[in-house]
Amino acid sequence: MIRTLGLSLLALTAACGESSHDEPALTVATARAATTTSTTAALAVADSTLMTRRRTAITEAVARVAPTVVTVQTEIVDRSTDPFDVLGGTNERVLPGLGSGFIVRADGVIVTNAHVVNGANTISVAMRDGTTYPARLIGKDETNDLAVLKIDAKGLPVAPLGQSDDLIIGEWVIAIGNPYGFLLGNSEPSVTVGVISGTGRNLVARSQGSAMYVDMIQTDASINPGNSGGPLVNALGEIVGMNSSIFSPSGGSVGLGFAIPVNRVKHVTDDLLAHGTVRRPWIGLKPEIPLAQNQRETRRAGLVVGAVVPGSPADQAGIRRGDVLVRSRTRVIRNAFDWEAELLDLRVGDRVPLVLKRAAKELSVTVTIADLPEVSAAKVAVLKELELVTLTPAIRVDRGIRSPRGALIYNLSDRVSDELGLAKGDVIVQINRSPIETANDAAKALDASAGRATIHMFFERGGRIYSTDFMIR
Repeated sequence: MIRTLGLSLLALTAACGESSHDEPALTVATARAATTTSTTAALAVADSTLMTRRRTAITEAVARVAPTVVTVQTEIVDRSTDPFDVLGGTNERVLPGLGSGFIVRADGVIVTNAHVVNGANTISVAMRDGTTYPARLIGKDETNDLAVLKIDAKGLPVAPLGQSDDLIIGEWVIAIGNPYGFLLGNSEPSVTVGVISGTGRNLVARSQGSAMYVDMIQTDASINPGNSGGPLVNALGEIVGMNSSIFSPSGGSVGLGFAIPVNRVKHVTDDLLAHGTVRRPWIGLKPEIPLAQNQRETRRAGLVVGAVVPGSPADQAGIRRGDVLVRSRTRVIRNAFDWEAELLDLRVGDRVPLVLKRAAKELSVTVTIADLPEVSAAKVAVLKELELVTLTPAIRVDRGIRSPRGALIYNLSDRVSDELGLAKGDVIVQINRSPIETANDAAKALDASAGRATIHMFFERGGRIYSTDFMIR
């Protein structure tokens, strides 16, 4: 039985081998295919894992914000007289300008720096895909270095605005913009990464912008020409500031970049959209200029009240000359720069608690923020391009004007400013031989001389008297 069973098993094995000659080959091929499929799947999983690992908070933040970043292009027409042209001809050339901005409303509202669009004859905005729109200036605020533009478009991606009052020193931030614009080949924004280096920075040295920057965000993310107006973004993909200026001995980025806090961007944008201008807060307190020449001493000298405008909110609150302002709301006031920074965050109508030191005692007072006195004063329009206000004691003290009487230039067109050399804040004190005491006096004198003869105007600026000659045709 044992032997027979053995033969039967051998026969069965042989029979199987004869009837299934190709089966072992098919089995190997199937195994190889299964192995290849398994390897491909493993590689795909590995690639997916690597891709997931490459996607970080920074890449996600860029993906969220980059579609809202635009290139702002400007053209300034420069007309200069050719000194070698005996006929007195002029040369005209077009000076291109470039900056960045970001979309804050789906219907085409865009914010950028005021210095990006200053003096521009034409403004256009290029989207990420290269689509370009003509833009119009809704309003600008040079003190805060902010401007609002509008393009005719709908359904645009909107920038996610965050908060700038809870920034953490050392947290990651991303600067997005268009440094050097189309010299880089396309309209896709560039990205640089750094950290929040500091907050509440007062930049009083020369920088890329023209404003005096106070209470700024400092970052070491590279900011270069063309980045102005672009967003500074946190790791959550929220805009926390607007890139505005750099401190650089060479003109290039050296890791000292500054951005306007986004909370200020929001409220200035709201004012410009609602009124076309920003209501400047005023309480009628004039700081005393410290005598210390050392900058470190100046920054910790405290804010000494040098003058109080009669009838102003400061006067009504009982603030006196010689008082030392040490706190406004929750902000500690160490110097005039801290106070300027605080004023940028205050709004007309706010009731603000202040803490003062007087004769070694602390006093708490509350002031109600008002408009600048010239804002509420009656305006006199001259030739549709000049708006004047009669000089009042409050305006005189607030602005430190030496002339006892005159007409303050409240507003004027760019053409009048360029051609006559006048500026907002100048005080007209005499036209030809007529002393000017009120805005109406100035308007009458200009109207009387229009089209007749050369007008010789005297005006005060910065405590000095200047003159300008012109004709009204």
